Amino acid sequence: CCAGLRNLLQGLRFSAKYHSKHNPPQTMCPSSKIKPKKCHILDCSESTCTYRTAPPGSILPCRFFSCKEGTKVPSKRKQNTSIVTSDLLHKNLLKSEQENWNDISPTYKAMTKRIREKLEELHNMYTLNSGSPRMRFGENVYFEENGCIFLAKADDVDEGNADILFSIEDLGFSDAFIQRIRISPDQSYMAIGLKSENSEEAICIIMKLGNFPVVEKVIPSVFSFEWAANDVLYYTTQKNLKCQNVFMTTFTYQKHTKLVYTEQDARFFVDLYCTKDRRFLTINSNSKTTSEVWLVDCRHPFESPTLVQARSTGVIYHIEHRKDQLYILTTYGEPAEYKLMQAPVASSGKENWQLVYALEKKTKLVDFEMFSDDCIMFLKNAGHLYLNVISFVSHSVQSVKLPTWACEFELESHPEHTTSTCYFQLSSPVHPPKHFAYSFKENNLIEQAVQEVPIITNCHTTRLLAKSKDETLVPITVFHNKNSKELHRRPLLVHVYGAYGIDLHMSFKEEKLMLIEEGWILAYCHVRGGGEQGLSWHRDGCQHNKLKGLHDLRACITLLHQLGFSQPKHTALTAASAGGVLAGALCNTDPALIRAMVLQAPFVDVLNTMMKTHLPLTIEEQEEWGNPLEDEECMKYIKSYCPYQNIKPQCYPSVFITAYEKDERIPLTGILQYVQKLRKAALDHASRTSKKGNWIPTIILDVQANGSHCDSSWEHSLNE
Repeated sequence: CCAGLRNLLQGLRFSAKYHSKHNPPQTMCPSSKIKPKKCHILDCSESTCTYRTAPPGSILPCRFFSCKEGTKVPSKRKQNTSIVTSDLLHKNLLKSEQENWNDISPTYKAMTKRIREKLEELHNMYTLNSGSPRMRFGENVYFEENGCIFLAKADDVDEGNADILFSIEDLGFSDAFIQRIRISPDQSYMAIGLKSENSEEAICIIMKLGNFPVVEKVIPSVFSFEWAANDVLYYTTQKNLKCQNVFMTTFTYQKHTKLVYTEQDARFFVDLYCTKDRRFLTINSNSKTTSEVWLVDCRHPFESPTLVQARSTGVIYHIEHRKDQLYILTTYGEPAEYKLMQAPVASSGKENWQLVYALEKKTKLVDFEMFSDDCIMFLKNAGHLYLNVISFVSHSVQSVKLPTWACEFELESHPEHTTSTCYFQLSSPVHPPKHFAYSFKENNLIEQAVQEVPIITNCHTTRLLAKSKDETLVPITVFHNKNSKELHRRPLLVHVYGAYGIDLHMSFKEEKLMLIEEGWILAYCHVRGGGEQGLSWHRDGCQHNKLKGLHDLRACITLLHQLGFSQPKHTALTAASAGGVLAGALCNTDPALIRAMVLQAPFVDVLNTMMKTHLPLTIEEQEEWGNPLEDEECMKYIKSYCPYQNIKPQCYPSVFITAYEKDERIPLTGILQYVQKLRKAALDHASRTSKKGNWIPTIILDVQANGSHCDSSWEHSLNE
């Protein structure tokens, strides 16, 4: 239910990551009583990226562009020659890197065998026992495990008694996983979003439920979908990584499909959301900084949508509904952080918005859920998670602290807004998800022993503040084994992202727990550009402020070493996607701070990418990186930190990069050229110096034939 809001709050990151493999409609096997296997994929409600076994919420953040180089030329013949030359260069570089990988990978055979065995052991011990998020409809509970969707009675779900409604394998989608589930209000239909690891697009399968569930319809290239009525589905389509059209389709009486809304501005991305009381379906058109919402009255789903408030530059807003009042989560007004406001449905313009509640300074709004008499805000402040429960009856606000070990949460879907309990899961990189609930009647937090998942007790969590170049205090979250001695001798893995207002991904991963058990220290640097301390934290690290994120990262690593957490020769830096900008920049400016760098599908050539307006998302991305085509100062500024542009002969750390041959957001050519240039610079430096003990860094690129941008199942991520 909160998928649209999670997209909005996570820096308006609209990454369409779904699957487009089409099978003809077919009849499912009759539902049968089985004991469900444990899950691989946990997400049954989010519309964002899904990872392995951990909740996606924070979708591992995404980078949107190609890093291909080349210039436009007027001559068609010259242009064709340029394309042929570029393709040949790409093939030669790829072949060279594949040969290099084939030569070097056997060196790590014994190590990878040991790691695989350990990760499988941890996966079986923790993740398979953690349970999956659930969708609750009265006495019915829907959940997804192991590629199947199950239906159980609330009293039986923990006993393992459930009916199977849908199976990926039975329908022939063996390489796909379930990304999103929506049940119609009367539970007669179920819409399922399926995505494969090799495509950005998804398909939506509509199933008619009953004693013999059948596939009613298959819709290709779908991003988001919501039920406006029992048999009326609204959905958005995706093309070239953009989502700008909304359609309505019906399944009974006069079956038909029609276009409802089209977004004309290339900077805006459209998705759908239903208010918790199901009174309205909202069509949300958002850029990185601006929103516009249209309402579809679910009592009259065939009527045209009505506008809430015309887009106003810099104003983001999201709509909920309760008792003929719109509740607006918005950045409107000062300070430009999220606040809860309300207005009558009939007079929804911002001149009528009245303040209900404003967040404290440096507080991150992680999520928001509306109920009949209350709403819950999931908040983060100074690295700690807590709840604010706002009562519309008593007009009071109650703050509820969550366990100190918790770093990430996932809201479980409970579509009935009249429920008296809010269900969610808490986790951390080294703590498997645990089920919790908040009772409005009892006003207390309940830890649910749905399935016993032991909390890791030998891991110590420390929260630090590093002073950056401009005196700003930057949060760091550190994990290490309580029994570790001489921490300055222990290896340290530093994590960074710092873009799009998105938090570092801090839900459970088996490999993080494995590292802790083997004596590693894990540090998460919440630098500016990310969203850990609210919208201003993002604004202070985007466009002409990007270097602040680099200064923050440098300050964090320096403080860790000063406090005795490892030392440079035992320190590795890891980043994914747009996090590659800051990691790659630090590798150029302060290579002596780290010994190794690990990047996954990294964005490493900001300048060339932002100069290419023919790429599908360049214009949209200008709100994050700036527009170097029209602003010479912006061009100079990007060039000052761009990882690819600033490679030079010096002693670099070793580098391991994973890239994906079919990645539509960061195609391979740019990464191939980055690796080639980096390797040449390292070799040039080594050839010019004869200092005793001089070393040549190991620079490896592993090109995965399968998989898409930072998005993988448990099996695929295990292979990585």
